[in-house]
Amino acid sequence: MANAVKYHQDGTLPDGPAVWVFGSNLFGAHHGEAAKVAVEKFGAQEGISRGLTGRAYAIPTADRNGDPISLELIAQLVAKFIEHAHLNYAVQFFVTRIGCGIVGYKDKDIAPMFKAAPPNCNLPEQWRFVIR
Repeated sequence: MANAVKYHQDGTLPDGPAVWVFGSNLFGAHHGEAAKVAVEKFGAQEGISRGLTGRAYAIPTADRNGDPISLELIAQLVAKFIEHAHLNYAVQFFVTRIGCGIVGYKDKDIAPMFKAAPPNCNLPEQWRFVIR
């Protein structure tokens, strides 16, 4: 199935050129695990809470205090990312388990938001059976 989305193990890095997609907060303070990797390895800029910076794409999942934002708002932000991924089909996107770490959402809450992700997205293995 050539057009299928790919999956990766949590905690791994892309094995080729890719944009690192990570959960951020509305303050743009990138201190969580995947957010720290975004800054150190992919050029994400502190203070930018959403969208593309360097080779990283931030999707807010927490407010300025680090508390979870609503699943409805996260779904809107994920939809914008998916639109971006569709428009940039030649770019590979390596999506981390946004919202499932420090913020505390479950994979079953977040994974379905990525059901429409195009084949140029590589999603966390934990989401495979939730999405199907």
